[in-house]
Amino acid sequence: MTDSRISRFFRNMKGKTTAFIGIGVSHTDLMRFYRQKGLAVIACDKRTREQIGPLADELEVLGITLRLGEGYLKGLSADVVFRTPGMLYGHPALAQLKKRGAVITSEMEVFFELCPCPIFAITGSDGKTTTTTIISELFKAQGKTVHLGGNIGLPLLASVEKIEENDMAVVELSSFQLISMRCSMNVSVITNISPNHLDMHKDMQEYIDAKRNVYLHQNGFSRTVLNEDNEITAGFMKEVRGELLSFSMKHPVEKGCYLGEDNILYMACGDKTIPVISASDIRIPGRHNVANFMAAICAVWGYVDIPVIEKLAKTFGGVEHRIEFVREVNGVRWYNDSIATAPTRTIAALNAFDRKIILIAGGSDKNIPYLPIGQKIVDNVKLLILLGVTAQKIEDTVKSMPDFEKSGLAILRVNSLEQAVAKANEAAQSGDIVVLSPASASFDMFKDYKERGHRFKDLVSSL
Repeated sequence: MTDSRISRFFRNMKGKTTAFIGIGVSHTDLMRFYRQKGLAVIACDKRTREQIGPLADELEVLGITLRLGEGYLKGLSADVVFRTPGMLYGHPALAQLKKRGAVITSEMEVFFELCPCPIFAITGSDGKTTTTTIISELFKAQGKTVHLGGNIGLPLLASVEKIEENDMAVVELSSFQLISMRCSMNVSVITNISPNHLDMHKDMQEYIDAKRNVYLHQNGFSRTVLNEDNEITAGFMKEVRGELLSFSMKHPVEKGCYLGEDNILYMACGDKTIPVISASDIRIPGRHNVANFMAAICAVWGYVDIPVIEKLAKTFGGVEHRIEFVREVNGVRWYNDSIATAPTRTIAALNAFDRKIILIAGGSDKNIPYLPIGQKIVDNVKLLILLGVTAQKIEDTVKSMPDFEKSGLAILRVNSLEQAVAKANEAAQSGDIVVLSPASASFDMFKDYKERGHRFKDLVSSL
């Protein structure tokens, strides 16, 4: 049975025009859904009709008005506007639309208002996709129906009528989605915060404040999960209104999950301390993934049984493009970590292996400082292969490290991912590990990190 809030929402939308800015996957499904409801829809995109292709014809057949090309927002009139997460909330066109009385919102904001089941929302600079996936898989293993969305999974608002109150909604949220969000989640998780997306946010504080929105509007019946080892997220603890669970790799916590000296993950629950799993049981490599598992355990505690957690830890192989094992060739292991679009992610990848590796890095620039990664590369890399816009920045940082000269680290510059894989293959010997972990975005050469990762895997598979 459809939730009364959902029915009321769509009744109130009758007679109103909704504009969707950005013809992406989530908006396309949502526009189809709106047209099934008989609602007036405008699709707006700065791409031309030729760039969009046959989808433009399909949308027009559905009765959707198209506004395309450079002036796609000029003179736009609508009652409700769904912005794409990649569009800055302070964009002048949005400000003008709001001034003229339009409601500015997003798919996730409306979904949160209408969702009939508990919502688990996960954000962070690093590890949020892996943590979101672990939480989702834990609920599935417990026998729950899971609706996975946000930055990963399906557009959830388009299927909101099919969600039952006993289901679980698990969503990954970016800073771009959270910057305008004022919704209460049942459970919120922040894996960590470090400099990221500073090419899109006006400064680090705006980025931090966007992340804070995941818990700031929660009520007293909610749960918030925070990383005690991260200075920024630890500072949020005093602002939490509901139940606070924290996690730490370094020391016991008052309430939450921590890694003991005996390598066991413990859950501190008031006056009880419960052993959950051994860190060595976690199949995916890297200490950062132990932290991701602890965050997930805090999120699902009381919803998922310990044997289910233990079994998943031993079987979950990780998420595509996140230190993903590709194949072994002539004794050389190749890993795809294309998701590493920031230095902190690449540091996590370097920490995941017990020997010096061959690292392929570089890409487009997000205006993030590379200083934190310099010494780590000197200590953990035997051959550094650089490409893309950030290649010079990374090379300059590495060479400025005091131990660079005596480290024996070799640096090669290439012009393409094809050249990078070829050079790595030439240099690698049996027992070596080659990792694509760019510490940079992909937009100088690829549509996104997924396309970069798929291309890397294709190249490695053809060796």
